[in-house]
This record gives sequence, C-alpha cells and structure tokens, in this order.
Amino acid sequence: MRDPSPYRVCFVCTGNICRSPMAESVFRAHAAEAGLDGRVEVDSAGTGPWHEGDGADRRAIDVLTAHGYEQDHIARQFRADWFDHLDLVIALDSGHLHELRALAPTPHDAAKVRLLRSYDPDADQNALGGLDVPDPYFGGTDDFEECLDMIEAASGGLLDAVTGAIDATESAAEGTPEQAVQSAGSKKSASAADGPDAGKESA
Repeated sequence: MRDPSPYRVCFVCTGNICRSPMAESVFRAHAAEAGLDGRVEVDSAGTGPWHEGDGADRRAIDVLTAHGYEQDHIARQFRADWFDHLDLVIALDSGHLHELRALAPTPHDAAKVRLLRSYDPDADQNALGGLDVPDPYFGGTDDFEECLDMIEAASGGLLDAVTGAIDATESAAEGTPEQAVQSAGSKKSASAADGPDAGKESA
C-alpha cells in the first residue's frame, strides 16, 4: 500500500526572518520528538518580499540556539498557489491571518489558515494584542525570548491537532484534515480563536 503524503504545515509572519522561522524550528523539533519524521513537513514564509533570500535574524538564531533548536533558513514570500499543496497555514498574528485568508483562492483554502496562539489553551484573547505573537524585530533579546515562549506554549496543542488530523486521514475518517485540526486542536471556538473572520471557515 502506498504511504500517505506528508501533512504540510507552513508558518507565516511578515518578513519571514523572526517569528515564522522560529515557529518552524520549534514545531519541527516537536514533530521529530513525537516520531513524526516523514509524516509532517514544516516550512515558513512571509507575507511580503522584503527579506527574500536572507537568513533568519541573528537574534532569532541566537535565541533558538540557546534553547537547543536547530535552523537552516532562507526567507521567502508566501504565494497563493501554495494553498493547493498545504494542509495548514499558521499565521503568527491577526494581520497575517486576514492577509492570508484574503489571498486564499477558495473558501476551502481560507479555512486552512489558523492563528498559532489559538492552539494555546492558556492564551487570553482579551489581553492586549489578543492572540498575536508580537513582532520582536524592533526590540531586543527579551522580545525574542517572549516570542519563543509564546510559540512553545502553542506548539503542543498544534502538535496534538496535527497528529489527530494525520490519524484521521490515515484511517480514512470522514471529513478533511483541516476539519480534524479545527475540532481537535483548539480549546476555543473558531470565532473566539480567530476573530470575526473565522466564519469564512464554514463557507
């Protein structure tokens, strides 16, 4: 029997040099630790082209290295035609969420876009900044450490969701992989986790 295709996850921030490559490294490590090598493909991109071809920000690299994460990254811009081969697109803040859903060719593709911190059961959507991971680019090391903390806090829930989606797909369960992620992965409702545009997921 042919092996199933890998489940593909892409993290997206603004320039793809700080938040999304950090999330990519962290989630790849979590997936490997869970024994999902070969079953999950992890990538990242930015909503804009400003840093295409650059490596990750040095401060991001330093913080990742200090916490034992590996990275080998070249920045690139997210393209609308990627939706076709991706199972899940993880936005780092609400601005990225709206941009990506607007870019999606179909409602089905728009439903693949989720906020990273919607997978953190302890995240407070009513706090300042809501479920956004703040951009550390104009800050210092402490800002990058805070960014990493938020990414790590959400990665366990995201991993559970992706694992559930893979299991559902491999067992030929009813529904799409994205539906499995949405039902298994977030402790909040879609409307609570993703704001007023979350209704697009049921379109």
